[in-house]
Amino acid sequence: MSKNIGFISTRFAGSDGVSLESAKWAQVLWVDKHVSYWYSGRNDRDPGCSYCVPEAYFGHPENEWINERIWGHTRRSPEVTARIREMADYLKGTLYDFVEHYQIDILIPQNVLAIPMHVPLGIAVTEFMAETQMPAIAHHHDFYWERTRFSVGAVKDYLDMAFPPSLPHLHHIGINQAALEQLALRKGVTSSLMPNVFDFDNPPPEIHDPYTADIRDEIGIGPDDVLILQPTRIVPRKGIEHAIKLVGMLGDSRYKLVISHDAGDEGLDYKQRLEDMARHEGVDLRFFAARIGEIRQVDHEGNKIYTLWDIYKHADLMTYPSTYEGFGNALLEAIYFRVPVVINRYSIYVQDIEPKGFKLLEMDGFITPELVEEVRRVIEDRDYRDSVVDHNYEVASHYYSYSVLRRILRYHIAALTGEAPMSNRKTSLNNNHNR
Repeated sequence: MSKNIGFISTRFAGSDGVSLESAKWAQVLWVDKHVSYWYSGRNDRDPGCSYCVPEAYFGHPENEWINERIWGHTRRSPEVTARIREMADYLKGTLYDFVEHYQIDILIPQNVLAIPMHVPLGIAVTEFMAETQMPAIAHHHDFYWERTRFSVGAVKDYLDMAFPPSLPHLHHIGINQAALEQLALRKGVTSSLMPNVFDFDNPPPEIHDPYTADIRDEIGIGPDDVLILQPTRIVPRKGIEHAIKLVGMLGDSRYKLVISHDAGDEGLDYKQRLEDMARHEGVDLRFFAARIGEIRQVDHEGNKIYTLWDIYKHADLMTYPSTYEGFGNALLEAIYFRVPVVINRYSIYVQDIEPKGFKLLEMDGFITPELVEEVRRVIEDRDYRDSVVDHNYEVASHYYSYSVLRRILRYHIAALTGEAPMSNRKTSLNNNHNR
């Protein structure tokens, strides 16, 4: 029987991991006729199925006021406690309204019970579920103990209570094995593994797309140049200095390093260091964030805005030298668009991804001459490149496709509702019909 699914987050907008994976979950759920509705502080989903509460956004002034007084401090004042409680109670009331308005059957909190960027919302969701005993699947992308900025705080009581809670009608899903192990150790909570996924059952359209025909010209890259794409924000944990070092060691002026995103709210110091390093290494470094958006459009100056997927189709190589990733969405994106990948062996990659058998160009914290030659071969030898990317696509299809996610979600919905999984019900109906 189809269900009304209520997704909850601080934000469902843009290209962050939570927004992207939530949309994929909704797409997969729709195959079984489950209808998704969206509760958040910011939202770019269809207004007809959305419930936007500005106070639920992590950047809301009241929540920022609270965060300034609870993180980096070991004590909180009665006023802070009162304002946390006031906001939590208000948000809990809006959750009751959301569930009643859309007749929600199952909740899916997206990361709001894992990372405490909005403590009052985490409290509100936890108390709502405790009061209603509504079935729920909590999707955890990253936990507070994985981020140094949450290592010192004045809300241990709330962290223990709500990040995440342990409730009998709440199932937990994490995106990597290390997170599941820590969740069990720290909270005594069992959980299921469901890494990020991509629609490998439906390959991308051909590269011949009139809209993107000029994208290399717009970047300033000639037809004989090699586009090396760094599809990340400019933050230190992305290890972009390794990408610069790699291009420098390749020693070929045709190789251009293009960074797709900007620094965001983490400051510009790292970006400046990268620019200085590129000059020193003689690397042609291009920043293209101003021309990358969520959708294709034209800006106020008449310039085309492309999507990240548009640039993937024209990339010759992707660099992914991150020191840490919760999983690594960009890795699946590159594999989907059949782009060879240089990857640093960050911990989650080593534990969860590497054993799957991909053919990736690996580094272990630094660039070696051997890696440089591997990169040169995969760029210049077309037959070798094709064999690598085709192999990676097949492996990803087996482990990270929508069909894998569909099986996991069917299991959890069946366990929470007491109904047979959709695939089993279809089999039963067919058997009855054939009698």
